Amino acid sequence: MEDSKIVDLYLERNEAAIQNTSKKYGVALRGMAFRVVGDALASEECENDTYWEAWNLIPPHEPRTYLFAFLGRITRHLAIGILRKTSAKKRSAPVVELSQEMEQCIPSQGDISESVDAQELGKSISGFLATLKEEQRSMFVRRYWFFDPISDIAKRYGYSESKVKSTLFRTREKLKTHLEKEGYSL
Repeated sequence: MEDSKIVDLYLERNEAAIQNTSKKYGVALRGMAFRVVGDALASEECENDTYWEAWNLIPPHEPRTYLFAFLGRITRHLAIGILRKTSAKKRSAPVVELSQEMEQCIPSQGDISESVDAQELGKSISGFLATLKEEQRSMFVRRYWFFDPISDIAKRYGYSESKVKSTLFRTREKLKTHLEKEGYSL
């Protein structure tokens, strides 16, 4: 079923919206959550909570052309929330690794609130991503949005892990330069 029709079902408050969402995006949402929390049950919980949040957020939102991104954002935040709860005193290595990689090119939360609105930073990053070749952009998004492991990205694109690592490193460096030119300081 098309995303627009699924959104229509949400707007009509028809429970078939959740069934169709699950059928179309359930596996991807669960996978995204699993890569963050590393637990099948917690991933399922994130998926189900995503449907609940979508039910509550549509309306007022009508994500007809970006339903998966809308749902993915919800799932991602829920999964990170679960990870924070379950590992309050211990840090999860994959999330720490990704955070450290991105800290090198994106200002910290405190800097954002002091200097500019986070939405403007998001627009700047989106603008940067639009300048990349499709494959570079895809690798970057797979790693830092979907939390895909380097090995999975390498398999997906038929590259060695070292090529993926170097591509991501160069992309982060370009992002850092782009943000500095935009007036963001690290």
